[in-house]
Parts: sequence; C-alpha cells; structure tokens
Amino acid sequence: MKREINVFNHAAEIMNAVKNGVLITTKSGDKVNSMTISWGMLGIEWNRPVFITFVRESRFTKEMLDESMNFTVNIPFGEYDKRIVSFCGAHSGRDVDKAKALNLTMLPSDSIPSPAVAELPLTLECNVIYRQMQDKNAIPTSVKADFYPADAGDNAPDNQDLHIAYYGEIVKAYIIE
Repeated sequence: MKREINVFNHAAEIMNAVKNGVLITTKSGDKVNSMTISWGMLGIEWNRPVFITFVRESRFTKEMLDESMNFTVNIPFGEYDKRIVSFCGAHSGRDVDKAKALNLTMLPSDSIPSPAVAELPLTLECNVIYRQMQDKNAIPTSVKADFYPADAGDNAPDNQDLHIAYYGEIVKAYIIE
C-alpha cells in the first residue's frame, strides 16, 4: 500500500536522509538502475515541487536519466538495511544488477516508468523538467580542489568530470507501507 504524502511535510526527513545517502532509481527499456546520492535539493521551481539531483558525466545513471527523463528518489523511513545504500554507491549498474544482487523489491510507480524501492519506502516520483551542466569556471577553486581534483589518481577521470543537475518535478510522493 502507498500512503500519499505532502512532500514538504517530510522535507527535514528527506534532506537529513540525503546527507547520509539515498537512492535514485531509473528505468530505460527493461534496464533498471539505482545509484546512491548524497547531494540533492528539495524545493520549488516554476511553481512546481522539485527534487534536484547531481550526477557525474561518467556515471551509468547519467546515461539512464538521459534516456528515460524520469527517476524515483528512494529514501529510508524507519529501520533499513544500510548495506543497500553502501552497495549501490560502490558498484556500477554497467557491471551488476544491483536490485538482483541485493534482492530489492522494485514496485511499479504510479505515474512514471522508473520503479520505487520498497526497502526505502519514502518515495518521490520525478519527471526531469530541466537539466544543466555545471560551469567549471564558476566553481570556486577550493571546491574544485576537493571535488574535481586535477590528480584523481586511480579514479581519474571518474572524479574529475563535472556534475549535471537534473531537476525532477515531483509528480507523486508517498510512503510504501
């Protein structure tokens, strides 16, 4: 059962969870992928409720988002298995079916193709209404040094590429019970 909520009544819970990691889940064709994020914003843009997520250019999730133009935000609510967020942040959907590896329960969304994750029951269904690449020249030098290092070692170029901001209009919000 899905209990519809007013997303702004849960804003503090959502943003506190983002700091610790939540999932965004996309579906393109028959492929589903969940990625851990810990950068995101909840707000209002163009008089619409939005969740903005930031995805690096090199990520498989970026490819999926560009194809599907929708995503769910899957947020812990109550007790949950912390390995879910950890695993989805450490593995690429290019290489592993994360839902299968974790035995996640993917539930159909009500208004978009991307599914909800029952194990992280506070769910936002989002349609991408805008996306924008970060302007490298507008990022402060101290931020670039920390988050886009010129010498990323073994992780280059994965930790040198910029993020794309995906503005997802929240078309439905609920808690899976």
